[in-house]
Amino acid sequence: MLDETGARAPRADGRDGADDELRRALAAALLPGLDDLTRRVVADIHAHSGTYASGTPVSREDLWEICRDNLRRALEDFGGLPPGREDFEHAARETGRRRAEQDVPLDTVLQAYRRGGRVMWQVMAEHLRAARAGRPGDAEGGVVAAAAAAGRDTELDVAGALWETIDRYSLAMAESYRLTRLEMQGRQDTRRAALFEALLDGRGDDPAVASAASAALGVPVRDRYVVVAAAQDPAAAPNPGAALESHGIWSFWRPRSGRYEGIVRLAAEEYDVLLDLLREHTGATAGVSPEFARLARAGRALRLAEQALRTLPAGSGEAVAFDDRLAEILLVDRPEIAGRIVTTYLGAVLETAAERDTLLGTLRVWLDSGCSAARAAERLYCHRNTVLNRIGRIAELTGRSAESGESRLGWALALRALPPRA
Repeated sequence: MLDETGARAPRADGRDGADDELRRALAAALLPGLDDLTRRVVADIHAHSGTYASGTPVSREDLWEICRDNLRRALEDFGGLPPGREDFEHAARETGRRRAEQDVPLDTVLQAYRRGGRVMWQVMAEHLRAARAGRPGDAEGGVVAAAAAAGRDTELDVAGALWETIDRYSLAMAESYRLTRLEMQGRQDTRRAALFEALLDGRGDDPAVASAASAALGVPVRDRYVVVAAAQDPAAAPNPGAALESHGIWSFWRPRSGRYEGIVRLAAEEYDVLLDLLREHTGATAGVSPEFARLARAGRALRLAEQALRTLPAGSGEAVAFDDRLAEILLVDRPEIAGRIVTTYLGAVLETAAERDTLLGTLRVWLDSGCSAARAAERLYCHRNTVLNRIGRIAELTGRSAESGESRLGWALALRALPPRA
């Protein structure tokens, strides 16, 4: 724009309008040769990226199409030319979306943008050199006039403007890429959770469900697995998976019916390791199923893990294996029978308030010690005769012989069936 004296009027932002004219002229000069520019950019990207050069997952046709669209819109934006139907950054956002879905690393896509910007400036520099050489009749005709009105400093400003355009497009692409990855992760998480639920609901007997769950969770259909049912204790970690992962054990967890339930993949000899980790590093009260070999059996394993969990006092922080709690599981699932066993075998002892705790504690240790008074005395820090006297007192109260196997079995079951504060 000229002022009243005929001199070029300064822009409001302090930048000489000559750079706008030069940018417009350069964009107008490059757009007719867009296919050749695209060819050069694609060749340069292939030369500097093994991912793109391989043709998988981005075919040459895909790269050509998206480079051409990006270059056209970048040139229109750079030159201040009217955009097409979509805004200037549409191509960049579409690139980010497509490359995210193709699982191309973001750094690889950003490098391709930098290579494209470098080639664009090389071609612009060729036009500027031709313009300075004053070659009339070339496509650089408009560039000649614009370059004549601009100095070397203006050309440097134009170069900076080109890289600002490339940076802005790169940011738009990267934002679209990250949003797409988040959306994909959300869909993947939803699919994993749905297939996990299907396994635990017993639908893994359908081979298609088991196969889909295997693919979604990233584990084999056949391996060494257990299911864990963990109470959501306030003092426990919110998800046991992190503690297991830190020790190299794969697991997948979801909150379900007021508990955390998870499938755990074990290596040989890791069952006891799992129990120790649950006790020492999660604080969760948990029941663990027996090992099973097929994901399809996860629903059955969950029922066993839940049965083991029900035998534990709430908030105890204890983790137990199903096979170690068989007697307790039988009793907890038959409360009427469990109550009758307690009454029949220990009812008289429970009525002796003064002696009850001492007698029950001694009986428990004596049974755990193989009914050896000597070993029980060592554990109780008392004399052997004291143990014998207490066991004799229990036999007297209950009317049962301490030498009888049936009495010992009944006492052992009654101790397991006792309520926590009985």
